Amino acid sequence: MRSSFTVGGRKLSYLDFGGPGSPLLALHGHYNEAAAFAPLAAALAPRWRVIALDQRGHGESDRATRYARDDYVADVLAFHQWLGLGPVPLIGHSLGGVNAYQFAARHPARVSRLIVEDIGADLDLSWSFTLSLPRTAPSRAALIEALGPTAPYLECAFRQTAGGWGFSFDIDDTIASQQALNGNHWSDWTSVSCPTLLIRGTHSDVLPSPHAQAMTTRAPNARLVELPTGHVTHHDAPERFAAAVGGFLAEGRK
Repeated sequence: MRSSFTVGGRKLSYLDFGGPGSPLLALHGHYNEAAAFAPLAAALAPRWRVIALDQRGHGESDRATRYARDDYVADVLAFHQWLGLGPVPLIGHSLGGVNAYQFAARHPARVSRLIVEDIGADLDLSWSFTLSLPRTAPSRAALIEALGPTAPYLECAFRQTAGGWGFSFDIDDTIASQQALNGNHWSDWTSVSCPTLLIRGTHSDVLPSPHAQAMTTRAPNARLVELPTGHVTHHDAPERFAAAVGGFLAEGRK
């Protein structure tokens, strides 16, 4: 079920995949939106009820004037408060992973367990891929053709408008968000106090193995799981990803 709430006059949308299970909050990465968690929600049901936010500038949420670190964290706080939840598990991929561990570090009483998918604690990422994206295409098929092998990773964000086919995110906003994502976030990562699972794709071009090892060494509550995938492990190996997430979450319910 899709719902929304307003923060400072700006709409934030989210998908509640429903069911009787315990809530698990989910934060997507750049180029995606809440719908990216549909396979994970299905795999974890009925034990877990996934509630995924369309982060600012993504999906059905409004675009914003700023995409700074504190802005994203404030959105997660507003999301948690809107749902009226106590401590809950939180999962995030890439952009959402940084948002998740920064939120967990700054609001420890609100996060019981943390899952971070393929993102580091010290980032210097390029936005060249974003600049290469077509801003519009005359048809859905043309957009898929233009994207080539990356199309399946962005498909949930496809949108048709009066000007043709494009994305539910703005390319210029995404670049601003990526620029603000870069930086040294070690202080937040090492401040997380809850049990943490870091999931890395062994073929990832975003999270090198030595950096992932350093993250678990410097955060004693964190452990590392590696899957034979690229950066988007939940897409490349959905069953193994769900099994790793589900097993980790089950430990917190014993």
